[in-house]
Amino acid sequence: MINNKRFQKFWKQFSQNRGAVAGLVIIGLLIFLALFAPWLAPYSPTVLHDNALRLPPFWSEMGQLSYPLGTDDLGRDLLSRLIHGSRVSMAIGFSVVTLSLTSGTLLGMLAGFFGGWTDKVIMRFIDILMSLPSILLAIVVVAILGPGLMNAIIAVSIVAIPNFTRIVRASVMAEKEKEYVQASRSFGASPWRTLLKEVMPNCMAPLIVQASLGFSDGILNAAALGFLGLGAQPPTPEWGIMLSDARIFISTSPWMVTLPGLFILFSVLGFNLLGDGLRDALDPRLKGK
Repeated sequence: MINNKRFQKFWKQFSQNRGAVAGLVIIGLLIFLALFAPWLAPYSPTVLHDNALRLPPFWSEMGQLSYPLGTDDLGRDLLSRLIHGSRVSMAIGFSVVTLSLTSGTLLGMLAGFFGGWTDKVIMRFIDILMSLPSILLAIVVVAILGPGLMNAIIAVSIVAIPNFTRIVRASVMAEKEKEYVQASRSFGASPWRTLLKEVMPNCMAPLIVQASLGFSDGILNAAALGFLGLGAQPPTPEWGIMLSDARIFISTSPWMVTLPGLFILFSVLGFNLLGDGLRDALDPRLKGK
């Protein structure tokens, strides 16, 4: 009952933010496309249609209803590739958030709770990661590991670790000095039990917000690596690859560039709007503003 009241209070605060609701709708649509891509896509994303090269969308003069959003330079249906691309991008975002959240949370807990030399070593490592531009660091990691979708996910995850580490460290440092933590220690609880059972549950709100924002960063950085030829490799229907393949046709076949660009735009926008809404709803200092 208490949890239900908390959820109702959270949803009331969240639903008042129209941008957050719009972001939730966009993300829900992307998840729907990703889950049901094999049934929603009219064709396989890798099938070549020799008689339909660079067809424009159906509303154009030369368009055909059988290819609603047109085809690319190899005759592949763009709608099918965009739908299947949502599955790839959502998988990338989920993998990046999972890896970076796990690693960053562990490092942040160690640094914030134990302090001393542990904190110094971890935070100097984080400072080194943050001293490099995110896309440059990702390129360096992929250059070492080699191009590919999995290596791109690892690279983007490493780039995202500092954000989670700093957020968790700050939250743990603020919580560990509170009375309930001191009471847990006085009853003989071990440091790890105190950290995991008492401190971490009270640090989840900023982590949830950062995780939603991490989805957008992961999708965007993975698309950038794909555009540079360092991420997913052809014929994988990934939005960054689609942009890269279509850039030479930007003046003659602009739909080939515009459509995947719009999908990247709206997916990143959706997660950013959701993250802002979660921040406003979960942070009591922002309520009523």
